[in-house]
Amino acid sequence: MAPTRPQSQIIPIVENGNGPITDRYSESSLVIDNILTTKAFDGRLCKALGVRMVTNPLIVALARNAGFDCLFIDLEHSSLSLAEASAISYTATLTGIMPLVRLPWQCGSGYVQQVLDGGAMGVIFPHIVTREDAYAAVQQCKFPPWGKRSMWGQQPVLGMRQTPLPILVETCNAKGSSVLVMIEALSSLKNLESIAAVEGVDTLLVGCLDLSTDMGIPGNFDSEYFRSALIDVSQACRRHGKVMGLAGIYNNPSLQSWAINDLGVRFMLCQQDSNLIASAAKECVAAVVRVDGGHTHMEVVSPRQK
Repeated sequence: MAPTRPQSQIIPIVENGNGPITDRYSESSLVIDNILTTKAFDGRLCKALGVRMVTNPLIVALARNAGFDCLFIDLEHSSLSLAEASAISYTATLTGIMPLVRLPWQCGSGYVQQVLDGGAMGVIFPHIVTREDAYAAVQQCKFPPWGKRSMWGQQPVLGMRQTPLPILVETCNAKGSSVLVMIEALSSLKNLESIAAVEGVDTLLVGCLDLSTDMGIPGNFDSEYFRSALIDVSQACRRHGKVMGLAGIYNNPSLQSWAINDLGVRFMLCQQDSNLIASAAKECVAAVVRVDGGHTHMEVVSPRQK
């Protein structure tokens, strides 16, 4: 069952086209639609690629060619800079992929401000434990009256156009600043209902690596104990009309199928750039070794050596 669509999020969006930018966009339209909420509320899966090592914005083209819907730009577990995150984020919006940025833990509202002003369409907050944590996340992402975000008149999500402030506030608050809060600890599970009830939170994103570790079963995603936790998150999301997301489980089709089809997961971090490079490199060498067969080859003598 798809989450119910909050009325506050229904804002007309002009689709991307091929004409001049002045013809393609009204002053109230985002560069791209909010793919996360659009897909989730239509009952479809939003597929994310994690970016934690590649700094070149060309990663966006690779992600789009592969069929990803959004980028999970990771500033918690990487050395990526704000400038690099901004370049990747804006390239993503121009390419039709939604940029989400995960923050370092307890980085402060000023850092959140820079991530959003740099072009992120959504912010991922790690280690959310209480209702107050979730409420603070919304406050940092939303302009008044929804929150406390400081105003800047030219937003990348609006194509850097000089937009009347009332329109900018309404559009960015409703569609251009998604809030994803991560459930990563046993203490978070105890507060699921109050966290999910916070207005302005779009997604409860389970951080499976940290959560399973905190539960004392690191990486044991098939255990009944861990699965029961995912069921609890799913039920809280359904009751409060939130999107359920999953991060940290890769190359596990059976569990992913259960999460999508039974739990209603509609946002999934499918893989990380570093993992893809590592696995592809290993497979490449293994393929060459199979062809080579481990033999010692005769020395090839060039004509000049004869």
